[in-house]
Amino acid sequence: MSKVGILGIGSYLPDRILTNFDMEKMLDTSDEWIRTRTGIRERRFANDNEVTSDLAAKAALKALEDANLKPEDIDLIIVGTNSPDKLFYPATACIVQDKIGARNAAAFDLQAGCTGWIYATTVAVQFVQSGMYKNVLSIGAEVITRMMDKEDRYTYVLFGDGAGAAVVGKTDNGGFLGFELFADGSLSKYLEIPGGGTALPFSKEVLDKKLHYTTMNGKEVFKFSVREISRVSNIILEKTGFKVDDVDWFIPHQANLRIIEAGVGRLGIPMDKVVITIDKFGNSSAASIPVSLNEIYQKEKIEKGDKILMVSFGAGMTSGAMLLEWSK
Repeated sequence: MSKVGILGIGSYLPDRILTNFDMEKMLDTSDEWIRTRTGIRERRFANDNEVTSDLAAKAALKALEDANLKPEDIDLIIVGTNSPDKLFYPATACIVQDKIGARNAAAFDLQAGCTGWIYATTVAVQFVQSGMYKNVLSIGAEVITRMMDKEDRYTYVLFGDGAGAAVVGKTDNGGFLGFELFADGSLSKYLEIPGGGTALPFSKEVLDKKLHYTTMNGKEVFKFSVREISRVSNIILEKTGFKVDDVDWFIPHQANLRIIEAGVGRLGIPMDKVVITIDKFGNSSAASIPVSLNEIYQKEKIEKGDKILMVSFGAGMTSGAMLLEWSK
C-alpha cells in the first residue's frame, strides 16, 4: 500500500486571552481552584465577530502554505466540530470551502465529540488510500465556549476556542501507521447538550432551563477518559507492532491535566514525551490535538521519522488513536 501522511499543518488561535483571574471576576471560582483541578491557567476565546468557520479557514490556509499547495488543489474538506456556524445546515466545511476558495473540493462535517479530528483524519486517509482523492483537508475547529453556560463554574472555566488543520496526502516515507476508533453510546448522557435537537426542540422551557448548554457528569467523564487513554493506545501499539518505548511524542486530547497524568501513568509513557498545551489553551475540543501537534512542529521539536501517538476521547462517548511517523 502507498503511504499516506501529513503534507502540511497549521493552526489558528484567537488573540483574546482569558486568564483564571479573569474567570474570578465572572464566576465563583479562583485561580488556585481551576489550576489544581484542571492544569489550566488561561484559554483563548473567539472574538465576537469570529465564528468557527473563520478559525477553520485561517488554520486551513496555514496548512496549505506549509504543504506548498493552493486551495484549488484540495479535493475534499472534512471539518470535525461540535460548534458549527449553523445548528444543522449548511455544514461548516462548506462555508470553509467558500472562504478559502477551494472551488474543486467536496465538503462535509463530522461530529465525534472531542475525538472529531482523529475521526476526520482517519476518514481522510481512507479517501487518499483508495485513490478517490489526492489532497484532503482535515480540520478540527471550535468556538466551543459559546456552547457553555457562563454561570456554570464547572464547565465554563474548562474550554477554549481554536482550530487546527492538516493536509493529508500521499508521501514517499513515513506517514500514518495505524488507527483505532471506538464509541459507547450507552454513556452518551454523561456529556451532552440536551436541548435544541429533534429530541428536545428549542422552546422557552429549553432556554429558561439552559438546556441548550453543555451538561457534564465530571466523575463519569474522568473515568472513561483515563481508561481510554491507555486502552486505545495499547490496542494501536499492538496492531502496529510497536511498543511504548518506540513512541517519541505522545499527544493526548487536552481535556484536563489530571486526566492526562492519570492516563499516561497507566500507559507508562514518561511525561517528557507528553505534549501539554492545556495550560495555555484550555480544552479546545476537536481542535486540541492538531493545535498541539502544530505547536511542537512550529517549535521544531519533531524530527523526520519520529513516531507520534495521538489519542482523544469525548462526547458520544467516543475515543480514538492514530500512530504517525513524521515525514516532513
